Amino acid sequence: MPTKVHLEEKCEDGSWRPVEVSTSVFAIVRADEERYRMPPGGRAEAFKEFQDCTDDEGNLSFIRDTEAALDRIDAGEIPGPSFETLRKTLREGRIFAIVTARGHASETIREAVKIFIRRVLSDADRAEMMRSLRGYRWWLDQKTEFGTDEEELDYYLSMCRYHAVTNPDFRQWMETDGDFGGRYQQASGARRPELAKEFAIRDFVEHVFHVLQRTGGLGRPVSVGFSDDDAGNVKAVSDYIRAELVKRFQGFKFVVYDTSDPTLAHGRKVTVAGQLTLPGF
Repeated sequence: MPTKVHLEEKCEDGSWRPVEVSTSVFAIVRADEERYRMPPGGRAEAFKEFQDCTDDEGNLSFIRDTEAALDRIDAGEIPGPSFETLRKTLREGRIFAIVTARGHASETIREAVKIFIRRVLSDADRAEMMRSLRGYRWWLDQKTEFGTDEEELDYYLSMCRYHAVTNPDFRQWMETDGDFGGRYQQASGARRPELAKEFAIRDFVEHVFHVLQRTGGLGRPVSVGFSDDDAGNVKAVSDYIRAELVKRFQGFKFVVYDTSDPTLAHGRKVTVAGQLTLPGF
């Protein structure tokens, strides 16, 4: 995504100048407090492009940046390691969650997923996706009659999760949680985004569990994958999965992908728990 973080960088003469950095660069420099700092407006100014704001033409920033990122790929730029995984996830109709440190509304992220489907999936991909979605509806809901492609797609996307953890509604929801609410209030500023992602991941795993519980599918093998391009987030989530989720969901396999190295086509895979192997995942 072309969205920039607005910081200040220290010059050789000791003065500070405004600078824009990508999210991948920010993941590296955010701990370098001697050279980089927040702008005068603090985090709100630094991450102003990561909220649901509109440009001069009235377009939402996230939708604009999604289109721009796909334009670059259409022009020949190599996408990130999770790009093909998302395409495969959609093609096969797998339930997924998008968990991001951004502050967009869930509906905004869901709309961006629809853009991805429209622009990235081929006609054959979309046909396979619709077959998969109707197959899951037959299995999960015992459906034998189905809606239109648009109706079935909307139902599928409603089964997925879209968590932007700095969104005010998400933060308010988390602060009311009996476990995470107190921990979040006591956490440092740097720890809070990681803690919020853990809360979002727990919600997704619980959601998958309840879907399978409702349909009698808990006896089937389940693999949950998580990817992040920030090595700090990868470690925090891996530690959380080992400490908490593995104990609660003992039949699940948990896999974490470190995609911080763009030269690795699928990222660095770490099986946190479970021995189940699913082809190509």
